[in-house]
Amino acid sequence: MRLARISGKTFTVVDNHPPKPSLLGGKLARDGFTLIELVMIIVVLGILAAVAIPRFGDISDSSKITATKKELQNLKVAIAGNPDAVAGGKYVDRGFEGDVGYVPSSLQDLVTKPDSVTAYNQLTGLGWNGPYIDSTEDNYLKDAWDVAYVYQPSNRRILSVGSSDTITVGF
Repeated sequence: MRLARISGKTFTVVDNHPPKPSLLGGKLARDGFTLIELVMIIVVLGILAAVAIPRFGDISDSSKITATKKELQNLKVAIAGNPDAVAGGKYVDRGFEGDVGYVPSSLQDLVTKPDSVTAYNQLTGLGWNGPYIDSTEDNYLKDAWDVAYVYQPSNRRILSVGSSDTITVGF
């Protein structure tokens, strides 16, 4: 809008035409980005992505380590029981070792009864009373990196060797 003066009277004039481009530095001013500006934006975004992606990789490794440690603790409880689980003055989560009298020869013994072990007897409280761990898709046999656990019954420990550092739990 602009003001116009005709014969001493002032009128408001509405102009519906866009302003003409003005000269800025010898070039016409225009909206939008040039090809060089777009390439520069893509380069900056690429640099940011190159810096951020390794940080997300560390987060992924951290979550795998946490998941593997939790699973190792679950295997430990399945083998040796949970001494904190007491009801009526008796241990209610005795694990494989508490029920059978010795540690399993393999991790599969936590899910399927070995032939050498008797079935659970409620009077004596002895025998295989499993399964001692969830066996869905045999996920209890491998760590978060899909590497099989190293089970050492003679040393009473389970190792995860999938990450750059070995994760160990004793039972």
